[in-house]
Amino acid sequence: MSGKTSDINRVTKSIIKISWKLIIFALVILLCYEAVTRGYQFGYGLFYETAADDPPGTDMRVTIEEDEKVQNLAVAMEQSGLIKNRYSFLIQCIFYEYGYEFMGYGNPVKAGTYLLNTSMPAKELIITLRDGKTVDQTAESDTEE
Repeated sequence: MSGKTSDINRVTKSIIKISWKLIIFALVILLCYEAVTRGYQFGYGLFYETAADDPPGTDMRVTIEEDEKVQNLAVAMEQSGLIKNRYSFLIQCIFYEYGYEFMGYGNPVKAGTYLLNTSMPAKELIITLRDGKTVDQTAESDTEE
């Protein structure tokens, strides 16, 4: 009987080992799938002009204080629904030379109140902020026409 018991124990250990290997294999596949899909979404948002909303979107007034950091601005814009991903927005800010001072390049964050829309792509948001087109300046150019 001890021979049968040792055979049963050996078979049981083999089944448990195989089960653990299958579980680990399934987890690795799941993690790889998540990494690929999230990486694709991040790259898509970074290199393709996407907006947080479909047109006509929602107008929002954004007030930027003196010495505001672009990182804080990105967090606030993500929370308010102007952008989808703050990290891709920060990288795009580097591309469009906004808010960063690398080796003398880039424009600082300009204080003011801006009228932004949730249907504006990140590039348009950054250019509006970079050029300093505040609500006051937009209203003045509309009355001149």
